[in-house]
Amino acid sequence: MIKNFPVVCIGGSAGWLDAYVRLLQHFPVDLGVAVVIINHLRVVATRLHEILPRYTTMPVTLITDGLDIRPDHIFIIPSQRDLHVCDGEFRLEPISKPRGWPDVITVFLTSLTQNWDGQIIAVIVSGYDGDGAAALCGIRDLGGITIAQHPDTARQPDMPDSAIDSGCIDYVLAPEAIGAKIRVLTRRDAVAG
Repeated sequence: MIKNFPVVCIGGSAGWLDAYVRLLQHFPVDLGVAVVIINHLRVVATRLHEILPRYTTMPVTLITDGLDIRPDHIFIIPSQRDLHVCDGEFRLEPISKPRGWPDVITVFLTSLTQNWDGQIIAVIVSGYDGDGAAALCGIRDLGGITIAQHPDTARQPDMPDSAIDSGCIDYVLAPEAIGAKIRVLTRRDAVAG
């Protein structure tokens, strides 16, 4: 079955919880998009699927292998895994970079560019290192949208700065403004399509 609704990938690391909460508290719940949160957790198991439901009415699910991608849901990557997309489902693999800074955001965004029929919106928020930046030009080349958290609003600006330095960021916004911008972008595409 072909799925062509938008996927919004939100990638973060250090300072991520503050960014995710501020973003989700202002994120419309009826956009018809799937939200996938890719977070750097190598050793500690994620608890985001337990924490984030306090800040949104969208269902929040920890991803399991083969889980169906659905709109108006938030999906959380488990720790120590790479995430891919295949035939409208999530595929989990062992983390491909077990040492050094992980590149799980880049891995997932690259998989989206190769295997997703709908619009792709990449959002890079607070975090160390530059994960995700390497995939942003590929997202734009396919007509996707790229957004970085404004570094002045990030607890750790390395990841937003690296994203901006890629030269492939469309918008630089505070977390509170990201949801409204995505609403405008997805409505415009719906009208244009």
